[in-house]
Amino acid sequence: MVNKIILIVIAIGLPLSIIGSFLQWPGTAMFGVYCLTIVALAGVMGRATESLAIVAGPRIGGLLNATFGNAVELIISIFALKAGLINVVLASLTGSVIGNLLLVGGLSFFVGGLKFKRQMFNVYDARHNAGLLMFAVIVAFMIPELFTLKMTPGEKMTLSIGISIIMIILYMFALFFKLVTHRGVYMTREEKEAAHEEEIPEWSKGKAMLILALATLAVAYVSERLVHTFEAVGEQFGWSELFIGVIIVAIVGNAAEHASAIIMAYKNKLDIAVEIAIGSTLQIAMFVAPVLVLISLFFKQEMPLVFTVPELVSMATAVLLTIVIANDGESNWFEGLTMLAAYLIMGIGFYLL
Repeated sequence: MVNKIILIVIAIGLPLSIIGSFLQWPGTAMFGVYCLTIVALAGVMGRATESLAIVAGPRIGGLLNATFGNAVELIISIFALKAGLINVVLASLTGSVIGNLLLVGGLSFFVGGLKFKRQMFNVYDARHNAGLLMFAVIVAFMIPELFTLKMTPGEKMTLSIGISIIMIILYMFALFFKLVTHRGVYMTREEKEAAHEEEIPEWSKGKAMLILALATLAVAYVSERLVHTFEAVGEQFGWSELFIGVIIVAIVGNAAEHASAIIMAYKNKLDIAVEIAIGSTLQIAMFVAPVLVLISLFFKQEMPLVFTVPELVSMATAVLLTIVIANDGESNWFEGLTMLAAYLIMGIGFYLL
């Protein structure tokens, strides 16, 4: 029933999105159409991810979902960079970090916890990801803020380029570590038992990847159109540029993995949900952000990897709270609610800032 509703929304929403963009219908009217279409497409991406996870395992399935989901974020940010909206891009990166950790992670723990009193996920992965999160946000994002206090714009950009290259290289080694040299080394007993259980995927590997790719292209197109409605919607609702970047752009740009992670948690596949939420955060911080810094070199206005103090404090708080809650490899609905409460507090702060 749910799948039929999703297909109906896509069948109606996607043509309306294309027609509305060509006919230049009012942004406030199209805002809802674009959002509903993206959410429906995210549902399809969730089904494709689940099929891939059954075939390839939770790590690769989660990584693929995060990659396709972050491709949308990357595309939106490149358009914003081209338009010179540096602050919006940095704000959206901040929103992606706190959104993936607190909103997606929190909702996954909460929704899954309502159905299952206690959910388990790979504690070794949680501890490994904790170290990378600390490096990505605390070290690579906060240190430039301290060192660039008395630097010239040129020196800030040079430091940002150096940090970006190091982060991209380390991220590649992190993937090599998890997927090649230590694949299957840190498996829990539950994962080993599940590996012997045969589960039939809804779609074949080829079909799932094709649907995931097509859905990503559709989401990228609709998301790009949605960006053009933010100004009109912001004026109508009184939203600032910072709030739009941190909350709205981040939620819309990452809608695909949001839905997928929650669906996985509801089905008690918390390893995939955690891999999507935390893996996506790592990819944003260690790959997407550095790549955007390097891409900005080809535009008129360059983007140094320097965030504002509220953005840095929010990201550091999200990382530390996630590590404290997730480091034991267990979750329940109250822990998810705690993470959601933290996200709401930050959201109110950015709205009033």
